[in-house]
Amino acid sequence: MAHSLSMIPSQQMRLEQRLTPQLIQSMEILQLPLLALEARVREELEQNPVLEEAEIEIDREPQEQKDEPLNTEANRAEAESFERLERMSREMDYDHGDLPYGRAARGEGERDVKIDAMANTESRGESLRDSLMRQWGLIETDDATRAAGEVLIDWMDDDGYLRMESEHRPSSENGESDEATPLIMTRTPEQMAHLMEEIAWSQHPPIDAAVLEKALELLQTLEPAGVGARDLTECLLIQLQAIEVEDSLCEELVRHHLVTLAKNNFPAVAKATGRSIEDIRAALKVIGKLNHHPGLLYRSNDVPKVSPDIIVEYADQGDGYTVKLARGNTQRLRISAQYREMLSDKDADKETREYIKKRIESAGVIIDAIAYRRQRLLEIAKVILERQREFFDFGPQFMNALRMRDLADEFNCDPSTISRTVDGKYLQTPRGIYPLRMFFTSGPRETDGGDGQSWNSIKHKVKEIIEAEDKRRPLTDDEITQKLSEASGTPVARRTVAKYRAQLGIPSNRERKVH
Repeated sequence: MAHSLSMIPSQQMRLEQRLTPQLIQSMEILQLPLLALEARVREELEQNPVLEEAEIEIDREPQEQKDEPLNTEANRAEAESFERLERMSREMDYDHGDLPYGRAARGEGERDVKIDAMANTESRGESLRDSLMRQWGLIETDDATRAAGEVLIDWMDDDGYLRMESEHRPSSENGESDEATPLIMTRTPEQMAHLMEEIAWSQHPPIDAAVLEKALELLQTLEPAGVGARDLTECLLIQLQAIEVEDSLCEELVRHHLVTLAKNNFPAVAKATGRSIEDIRAALKVIGKLNHHPGLLYRSNDVPKVSPDIIVEYADQGDGYTVKLARGNTQRLRISAQYREMLSDKDADKETREYIKKRIESAGVIIDAIAYRRQRLLEIAKVILERQREFFDFGPQFMNALRMRDLADEFNCDPSTISRTVDGKYLQTPRGIYPLRMFFTSGPRETDGGDGQSWNSIKHKVKEIIEAEDKRRPLTDDEITQKLSEASGTPVARRTVAKYRAQLGIPSNRERKVH
């Protein structure tokens, strides 16, 4: 069969959707938290000479603070531009996770000096490792033991415990564990030996077992008392020895009955020790003052700064509340009048005018994107105030079910647009500062009154029921389920109550019982 190549031009129609610079910019600005938005605005002000910040009146309502239009034509086209943006956002399955938090994606290893500058805070206090290394340097011992002690310090976690590699939690970028590591209450002698063997063989050549044991014994004399322990039992015993407790019952309870005491089974402990429940309670008062996490005394207490994007305040007029954007969201940008004049100057050379034109177009995109962000945040905040009014009036236990899909249908947009808008944003209320995402939650079937309640509300009510119970006869999960249904008319399964109780860190009814 003969084949031939044709060079005849042809036309064909093909429907494509492309991401416009305005859409990309708007979606990027939309997802930025407030502090990142402020940094981004500063970056734009530095890079674009035609863009400048205008003075704003703080007391004015944010919806009245309009960005200065680029020119008459741009002002007329603003509504149409937002309409196209909203339409494209609905039609396209746009993955906001691919957007960078800066003007352009930076290569691996590069750092944004402006973001670094924002992150610079006063220096943190001495870390656990630094403190132990400083104390260890004052211990008089031989070189081999000193080297072994330094290895042991490196094997400690943030709590001050020695753990096997498989027991360590992965750390976050700042070096701290993302999640607390569960305490190991007791280890068998074989498990203790296995841990020490793993530490010894982590070095080349391996550390002599006797040297490692000597180093550990010295290390456990350092402050805070309890560091260098291999389980909770050893940690508590070190602390009892440090405070020189005379009552031998404390040591006996720690050595042999921690697991039983954790189950609140006082009668079994009393029978095993031959002591009265009153004696056991007295000993537990001493044990209860000991620190289960001695290393946390050196963990930074710095709380990450949270800047609210939206503020809800009480108001004497209207429906009782006002909604406004935080000051950083109302930052007003405009085009420099000087550069406008230069653009309209017919005597300016073509290259200069072309440069100014491009800069003005770029400035217009960022101004429109910030205006779009403000508009969306205000709209969503007003809906939250309306739908979650009971939360603002009475508290978290009255949180209603509210889905992002419901708002997306109301705003005629995709749920991902709502998700991008609320992600990383915070709402300041008279009851405190809350993440916007918290107000969006599904719920069980409607109550008898026809109102949908959120799962967070159900969880809060489970906590309230348990707090009000008779501690001498704690409620079972079945009884909590029944009370929950009677109080709110909300049908909830027993397994749901058990799950929420566990999430709240509340033990079973047997363990809650006060003898």
